[in-house]
Amino acid sequence: MHVVIVGAGEVGTTIAENLASEHDVVIVDIDERRADQMKYDLDVLTLAGDGTDSETLRSARIEETDMFIACTDDDRTNLVACGTAKTFGDAFTIARTKRIQYLRTWERTQQAFGVNFLVCTDLLSAENIVRVIGLPSAVDVDPFAGGLIQMAEFEIDEESPIAGQTVAEADRFESLTFAGLFRGGEMILARGDTVIEVDDRAVVIGSPESVQLFAADVAPEATPDRADEIVIVGGSEIGYHTARLLEERKLSPRIIENDHERARWLAEQLPNTLVMEHDATDTEFLAREHVDEADIVVASLESDEKNLLVSVLAKRMGVDRVVAVVESGDYVALFEEIGIDVAINPRGVTAEEILRYSYDTVAENLAVLENDQAEVLELELSDSSELVGRSIQELVDEIDAQFVIGAITRNRTLVTPRGDTELQPGDHVVVFVETSFASKLAAMG
Repeated sequence: MHVVIVGAGEVGTTIAENLASEHDVVIVDIDERRADQMKYDLDVLTLAGDGTDSETLRSARIEETDMFIACTDDDRTNLVACGTAKTFGDAFTIARTKRIQYLRTWERTQQAFGVNFLVCTDLLSAENIVRVIGLPSAVDVDPFAGGLIQMAEFEIDEESPIAGQTVAEADRFESLTFAGLFRGGEMILARGDTVIEVDDRAVVIGSPESVQLFAADVAPEATPDRADEIVIVGGSEIGYHTARLLEERKLSPRIIENDHERARWLAEQLPNTLVMEHDATDTEFLAREHVDEADIVVASLESDEKNLLVSVLAKRMGVDRVVAVVESGDYVALFEEIGIDVAINPRGVTAEEILRYSYDTVAENLAVLENDQAEVLELELSDSSELVGRSIQELVDEIDAQFVIGAITRNRTLVTPRGDTELQPGDHVVVFVETSFASKLAAMG
C-alpha cells in the first residue's frame, strides 16, 4: 500500500513508524530540517514542501496513493490537503482536526472536505478521559465489539490485594482473560503460574462487568460503582467536552476556569456542571471548595506545565485519582513517574485512531499499549480467514509470535476463549499481540 502522510510531527511520526515496515510510506512536511531528520530516523522517503500544493503531492506520487493522511497541527491545512488529494484519484483520505465544528460538518454527509475519515483530537481525548473516569482504578480503557468487550490496563501498586498472586489466582472471573503484563519495559504474556509483581501493568480483556469486578480486586478502595465527585481544572475544549460527556452520563462535574468570558460560556453550555471562575493554582481556594475530597481531578489546562502543577497540587492535597492532559508525548513518562495516575496524550490518542485504518480495514478496532510495545486488535473473521476452523490451542502452537486471544463475540454474544474454542466466520476476535506481529496477524483475518 502506498501511503502519503502530510505532517511530520508527533502524530505523523507515530503513524509512519507503525506503517514503514509493511508499506511504501512518503512523508511531506513544510519544515525541510524536520523532513530530513525523518528520512534518517525512519528510513522512509520524505519531501519538504506544502502538503496542500499540487506539485508537492505529484512528487509524492499522489496518483497511485492508496491512503492519504493529513495530520499537521493546523486543521485547515489538513482539510485542504485532503481535498487536493481527491482531485488526483480515489485515495482513502484521513484528516486530523482539533475543532469539533469540522467533525459535525463532515458527519452530515461524510463527503465534506474530500475526507473519508475525520478524527477530532479534542473529542477523542475527552472520550478517553470519560472511559477512565468510568473505571477509576484503570490507566487505560478501550471498548471493542460495539461495547460488548472492554480492554483495561491497571497499574499494580504495593497495596493491591493481587500483588504477589499468580495469574491463575487473580483471574477468577468467567468472562475475563488476563492477557499480559508490562514489567520494566518488557512485555510478558500471562500464564497461570506467572506471579504479579508490584509496579506491573496488567492488561485484561472481557465483558465490561467482569472488568469492573477485576478492578475491584486490583484496587477495592479506588473502584466505586461510579465516580460521583469530579473536578475538571481548565475549561479548554477537552475540558468542555469531558464535562459534556459526563453530563450525558447523568453526572454533575465541576469546572474551574480562570477566564471570565470562557467561564460564562461554559456555564451557558453546561446546565448540569458547576462552573467556578478562579485560579486553579490557589491552594486556599481549592481547600475551601473541598477539591481534596474529589473522587477524580482532571487537569485540562492549555499547557503541560500548568497541568503538571495542578496535578501535583491535587496529589499533595490528597486526591486519590488525577488524570492529566499531556500535549507532549515526551512528558507522559514524567507525569507518570511523579505519581500522576493517568496521562492522556491527545496526539497519541489521535495516532492510535488513525492507525485503525492501516490494516486494509481488516482490523475493526485498535489500541496501542505502552509506547507501542503491544497492540489490541479487533478482527472480524471472513470465510477465507486463515484463523477460521482452527482451535485457539492450534494457533498458539503453530504461530511463532506472542499473542493472546482475549475475547470473542459471535452473533453479538460473548464467547469466553478457551484452548479448544474453534474460530468461526463472522467472529469478532479481540487479540493482545506484540506490535511487530500485529499487521501480519491482521492480514490473517
